[in-house]
Amino acid sequence: MIRSMTGFGRAEEVLNGRDITVEIRAVNHRYYEFSCRLPRSMNFAEERIKSFLAGRISRGKVEVSVIVQNVTAVSEKITVNREIIADYVNALREIKDEFDLTDDLSLSSVMRIPDAFTVVKAETDEEQLWKDIYSVLEQALDNFVRMRETEGAKMRADILSRLCVIEKYVGFVEERSPKIVEDYRKRLFDRMSEVLDGKNIDESRILLEVGIFSEKTAVDEETVRLRSHISQLREMLESSEPVGRKLDFLVQEMNRETNTIGSKVQDIEVTRVVVDQKSEIEKIREQIQNIE
Repeated sequence: MIRSMTGFGRAEEVLNGRDITVEIRAVNHRYYEFSCRLPRSMNFAEERIKSFLAGRISRGKVEVSVIVQNVTAVSEKITVNREIIADYVNALREIKDEFDLTDDLSLSSVMRIPDAFTVVKAETDEEQLWKDIYSVLEQALDNFVRMRETEGAKMRADILSRLCVIEKYVGFVEERSPKIVEDYRKRLFDRMSEVLDGKNIDESRILLEVGIFSEKTAVDEETVRLRSHISQLREMLESSEPVGRKLDFLVQEMNRETNTIGSKVQDIEVTRVVVDQKSEIEKIREQIQNIE
């Protein structure tokens, strides 16, 4: 099943006291380009995320956003500097007696003592945090891929319908080509008859000219290759592997064969078909540019 390069996937879950949200979005790009927004303290997970996504995404400009908020998990610890507090209290009680001061030492007084308390960031178990992020990332990626596949199915249906139209145009050219040669033979015979005024006409000369004309305007090879390209395109559209680049190459070849037909065959009806066929090929090319 082909996939669009454009997609979005989101997942959110509370694990081990943390509310983890992961969003993945992508737009079309020639190669796989990755960028990630993470809390600074979790930069250790960026390369892991990139490697994990690279296993399932081959093309596209991919942006990942990871938001982690503590719900019940402890992120900071407060330590009491008992020695400092004891020194301050002892010093205050000494000057109380010395200067006959009122003893109103309270908890609020202790809290104002410089360096009485230290806020220490709790150690993070990076492996456990990665497992939690990975769990949510996997869900977001599944949603992301699902959206890509849905878009890809629509693109596939559109391309297949246009291939059917192109096939009809190719069939018209194949049917029309012999008639063009026959019309040329008749025109040549009529002109020679007019010039020679009913005298003996050299049939062999006419056949020679018609043969040269037929060889110049023959498009059998081009139509055969076009049908082959159409067949290959249909096969690739059923592939489970990324085929965007291969499809792009085939469409370029189809356009080249169509241009060759247009330059070889100087016929108004074929010219109209060639113009319409090029329009269909261009629409397919626009779709393929967004296929992974």
